[in-house]
Amino acid sequence: MDLFEPRLPDAKLHDHFRLIRSDPAYAKVMPVIQSWATGLLDRKGESQKFIKEFQSTFNSSMWELYLNRAMSDLGCSVDYSKSAPDFVVRGPGNCEFNIEAVISDQPSTAVQRKTFSEHDFKIRGALKLVGKIRDKLNLYRGINCKKHPYSSLSHVRGRPFVIAIAPFDSDISLFQNNELINMVLFGMAPPVLVGPDRGKQDKIGSLLTPSGSPVEMGIFTNDSFKEISAVFFSTVGTFGKAVVESQIERFVRSTRYRMMDKDKVEPGSMLWKLGTHRFQFNNLTYLTTLRWEGGDQIGGADRLIQHSSVHRETHLDGLQVYFNPYAEIPFDRNFAWPPEIALNYFDVESGEHVQAHPDGALVSRQVYDPSPYSLRFLLESNGFRAR
Repeated sequence: MDLFEPRLPDAKLHDHFRLIRSDPAYAKVMPVIQSWATGLLDRKGESQKFIKEFQSTFNSSMWELYLNRAMSDLGCSVDYSKSAPDFVVRGPGNCEFNIEAVISDQPSTAVQRKTFSEHDFKIRGALKLVGKIRDKLNLYRGINCKKHPYSSLSHVRGRPFVIAIAPFDSDISLFQNNELINMVLFGMAPPVLVGPDRGKQDKIGSLLTPSGSPVEMGIFTNDSFKEISAVFFSTVGTFGKAVVESQIERFVRSTRYRMMDKDKVEPGSMLWKLGTHRFQFNNLTYLTTLRWEGGDQIGGADRLIQHSSVHRETHLDGLQVYFNPYAEIPFDRNFAWPPEIALNYFDVESGEHVQAHPDGALVSRQVYDPSPYSLRFLLESNGFRAR
């Protein structure tokens, strides 16, 4: 079935869907997205519903399409005969688990605020994430009168239950990196970025809703969400992923995590020099390196501005996995994760977030039209050219 053959009146089609079909520049992107749907559209009675949701609401379906392809790249198979949860998965070594997908979307009538407050943005975003995770946990538990809770299903009982979530709750939600999910799951405040306390992270136990009600943060630091074995999270499993995989002409800005043992850094290496430094390799590649010391290691990030013809990322790049140490049914510790995936643990004894992030892990990525205006904006906003 063709995802892009309209099944609804034009007035009900999502703006993104209309744009993709009407802009010839996206002709190469459509078959990429269609390929992500392999198997997913074979569900009896579900395919037409899914296509209509894709065409009318877009973001939640894109996230499911991304995950569907991701399961294949993880070496897993999906039992499409089961309609719920979203993915009934069998991995290598007969590792079986279930995934329920959800996004923190904004209402179709939402009005973007004229003034931006980073503090308010983070509070709203974190509250959205934890609220959506709680909603899916309630489906598992059977709260709010669900007739057949997930926990009652034979293919769910005794297997890890995973929630896969992505943020789409504002026009800039994909810029949040992993700060807000760290707050929601492990109660970690955003790190201090400057000064002598660089890297320090305070703990956050709760946030207040607009009405003043406290909402728990750090839901994986106790057993209150013990039915959830793990959370999959990404800010790049989006339409932008399909754009870069199609390699249509675009400018791409990406950030990658960097970490290296000091004794492995070549003496005099400019790319590992402490502080912030900028490099222009050619007219298609610009790099900003941010480096700081931490014990026996040098950490930081690479911020790249590249043309899509030289930008590279895998489908799994940017996927993060968070394990619940209090899970009733823990996720298999022996699962063979591909090297680009960032793993996150919580040490119960120390109360610390343990990051098993590979050097070069993709943190964020945005795509821009290939215009001189976009390039000028990217170079100016990243310090390569004066404003």
